[in-house]
Amino acid sequence: MTWCWCCSGFRAPALRAASVAATVLAGAMLVDAAPAPAGAPVDLELVLAVDVSSSVDDGEFELQMQGIAAAFRHSGVQAAIHATGDRGIAVALVQWSEFVHQRMTIDWTVVRGAADAAALADDIATAGRAIPGGGTAIYGAINFALHEFDTNGYDGPRQVIDVSGDGRSDLLVPTMAARDRAVARGVAINGLVILNDEPHLDRYYRANVIGGAEAFVLTVDDFEAFAAAMVTKLIREIAYAPAVSSLPASRNGLRDSAHWLEYPDTPVRARRLSR
Repeated sequence: MTWCWCCSGFRAPALRAASVAATVLAGAMLVDAAPAPAGAPVDLELVLAVDVSSSVDDGEFELQMQGIAAAFRHSGVQAAIHATGDRGIAVALVQWSEFVHQRMTIDWTVVRGAADAAALADDIATAGRAIPGGGTAIYGAINFALHEFDTNGYDGPRQVIDVSGDGRSDLLVPTMAARDRAVARGVAINGLVILNDEPHLDRYYRANVIGGAEAFVLTVDDFEAFAAAMVTKLIREIAYAPAVSSLPASRNGLRDSAHWLEYPDTPVRARRLSR
């Protein structure tokens, strides 16, 4: 007998598997519901999905959150946001672990320039850990984000889920199904993978997690390199510039499974292309 988190009780293995399957199916039905009416126009709807499973200790959680906050204070990210014009971008930050554990930590916020980005950075930097740990259900984070896109009150031509994590999902098939569901809806999923526990985790993300237009994975060797990678990742997602050159095997601890981009004052250097 084992404890079943989706039933909050002890279940035999067969019953537990059936319970998980039923819960995943219910989540899929929820995100496949009819989309909400169009809302306020923005250039991008972005969900930052932060891994807070048991493999992420409190220090590593802080490095993720402070890294995201620092990225929104970065001049390159603020310039990319400013370039979106009056519409700006709508951003939400979600903490996630196992399938039933996702928490909206920073609710949907419109960011149009440097002042908005700095205010968002302050909110992120002071946000506490909402989930103490648990399993690693990437599919739960994706399904949660898809539902948020339907109900957030914004309408952007691009919707992106930005998944950061240091481990594989606890169930493969639901992860691939959630990815495929997102791609079918025109949603892009990108990854920022921390390789401190699994040195080849980027291969798993490329095969099973990311998808959609210009999808990519950035990898860092440890949580300390997270902030620099997040700057690159946000600029790439906000500006939506095509990749321009092949990635070196390693540079300052930052590797990209797709290509390098380059903007002024960012850790990655390459010529920006127009859309």
